[in-house]
Amino acid sequence: MIKHSSKEIQILKVRLVGLANPKLCFLYKSKKSSPDFYLTIDGSRSDYNLMKLISEDEYMFEVIFPRNAKKIELYVNEDGKTKNLLRLNNHFILRLFSKLEELPHKIYLHAKHFFTVLFQFIVLIWKQHHFLVPVKLWRKYFYDFRITLRSAGNSLFYNPFVQSDYLSWLSKQKSEKDLEPLSYRPLISILIPVYNVGEKILSECLDSILNQSYSNFEICLADDCSTKKETLNTLKRYEKKDSRVKVVYRKTNGHISAATNSALNIAKGEFIALVDNDDVLDKNALYENILALNKDKHIDFIYSDEDKLDFNGRRCDPHFKPDYSPDTLLSLNYICHFSVIRKKLVEEVGGFELGMEGAQDYDLFLKIVEKTNRIHHIPKILYHWRMVEGSTSASMDNKDYASDKGKLAIENALIRRNIKGHVEIDSKSLYYCVVYEYEEPLVSIIIPTKDHADITERCLQSIYEKTTYKNFEILLVNNRSIEQETYELFDKYTKMYSNFKVIDADMEFNYSKINNLAVNQSKGDVIVLLNNDTEVITSDWLKIMVGYALQPHVGAVGAKLLYPDMTVQHAGIILGLGGVASHAYIGSSRDDVGAYGRLRVPYNYSGVTAACLVIRKSVFNEVGQLEKDLSVAYNDVDLNLKLLEAGYLNVLVPQVELLHYESKSRGSDTTSEKYKRFLLEQEYMYSKWKSKVRSDRFYNANFSYKGWFVLDKD
Repeated sequence: MIKHSSKEIQILKVRLVGLANPKLCFLYKSKKSSPDFYLTIDGSRSDYNLMKLISEDEYMFEVIFPRNAKKIELYVNEDGKTKNLLRLNNHFILRLFSKLEELPHKIYLHAKHFFTVLFQFIVLIWKQHHFLVPVKLWRKYFYDFRITLRSAGNSLFYNPFVQSDYLSWLSKQKSEKDLEPLSYRPLISILIPVYNVGEKILSECLDSILNQSYSNFEICLADDCSTKKETLNTLKRYEKKDSRVKVVYRKTNGHISAATNSALNIAKGEFIALVDNDDVLDKNALYENILALNKDKHIDFIYSDEDKLDFNGRRCDPHFKPDYSPDTLLSLNYICHFSVIRKKLVEEVGGFELGMEGAQDYDLFLKIVEKTNRIHHIPKILYHWRMVEGSTSASMDNKDYASDKGKLAIENALIRRNIKGHVEIDSKSLYYCVVYEYEEPLVSIIIPTKDHADITERCLQSIYEKTTYKNFEILLVNNRSIEQETYELFDKYTKMYSNFKVIDADMEFNYSKINNLAVNQSKGDVIVLLNNDTEVITSDWLKIMVGYALQPHVGAVGAKLLYPDMTVQHAGIILGLGGVASHAYIGSSRDDVGAYGRLRVPYNYSGVTAACLVIRKSVFNEVGQLEKDLSVAYNDVDLNLKLLEAGYLNVLVPQVELLHYESKSRGSDTTSEKYKRFLLEQEYMYSKWKSKVRSDRFYNANFSYKGWFVLDKD
């Protein structure tokens, strides 16, 4: 192997790997994002891949080559001259030696990580339970163990769902700044229903409120006919301790909704806040809410992030939430704690519904969002939810009825909103899927293709054989196919199906123009943009996706796409992830639940991929269709952003699954010329959307933009 550095290129590391599929890769440093490389394999010019940015000026170069290749040479053109960077001869023995060289080290690292994690969990289970782990927590600990193992070798991120990682991240958070002065200081009434709670836990709860940095509040406690003397004595002691503590003692036990209503009845504040009698507030919880109101006095409903306190009082399981997401809220009560609501709205909806115990807050939130859209999210953890025996914070299994009551709360919301549909409980996450009911409009399925008849036919077969939806047409868009097999496929399906049509797009490949052409010739009220290298798995995919697309507030609807090995290829688009945008959960197992059910139930995302995207045609045309200046990359991201800008929301429905063989008919988009075009389209997105592609309101500011749903270490 002979390697050189040039004036612009500094080669940092070179590796020849792969036995069955040889690959040359090297790490290089360059101030230019796309140097003018020239690669030859056995004297013939070849394409190559330029991988994503590693640091500010470091890149990865890769090329996969035939096993029988003999000589590989790489050049770069600089100042009109061709400079040789690399010359090597391909020998099987070199690749085998490279494989064997790294194998012992890999085995050692995996073994070390396994036993380290195992020891940590043994210590944890001893400290928490003395090895007597409740059956209801087995699944949680097994999941935590598996996730921790999966993060082997990860030096860039903390996994927020692994307690040791989360505690390490907390320890590195910057100290708080000085508090800003507040000109608007409304009274907040903190509602706390109380029933037979221990003195220590109740005292910690009340002390966390009395020690707040914001002082204009009252604590409205309603004792629900407690039988424990320590509970009653604690309440009386705090009544005497601070005049802001007000207690109403109920004569009969009415459960949590009735008790919270009793607390509401003695509240005098402009806003109410909800706290459970065994939980703890961050010392600036009230201040952060009032600070938001000082910036916008019209806000009606504020919620923030939260975490839990384990059985030893240590923080764990953070919930970093998105900004207001109405479709997500119909899948689960992601808002939960800490919630501050304008009191007159709570009174307007009748307070807390009797009979909804276990989902009384959820029911209230669904009613409140029907009255106002002035909803604000604070991306800070202001509430600590205590894990105690019998609490849903420890395990949903502890309150099976809560899941059923949550389903009822959603069903009631659908009735109030005059929406036809039913609610299903997902068996793995125990969250919810709304299935909308409607008369089937005509759907136009648009599939661009260029040759590769076998791939296209697999897609067509899956649609015709598996789809339960009846009222659809398929528009196959032919972009300069040249193979006889392709035209035979066109003839075959034209004769077989009356709802099949071929449209010719005689133009240079431009994904946006090709799809726009087909949309303009379509007859359906709803359109589906679908890649020809997809295959339907879920038979009622159209029924579910069209149901969401027909909702007036919804723009684009996407599905969970899987690689052929049944790992995730797409589960929503996150803006700013790894650059302009990227897919969430790439490579995750099909069976993973995802953070708070994201891989199981519908969620609002900033975007969904156009490899399978459903949208009303009127909305597609309203925002100007696909951007013709984006011929290959980011045209779907641009469409999603235009929908958000127009006031629509985009939804991922992960209960719908398709296989995606990933652009096989077009090949890689990271070859030399295509990569340069990709960079131009990337710059177009940065220029057009500026700060919008650098933050994502359906993600969370605490999460990393280098990896999905993880926390940065630096």
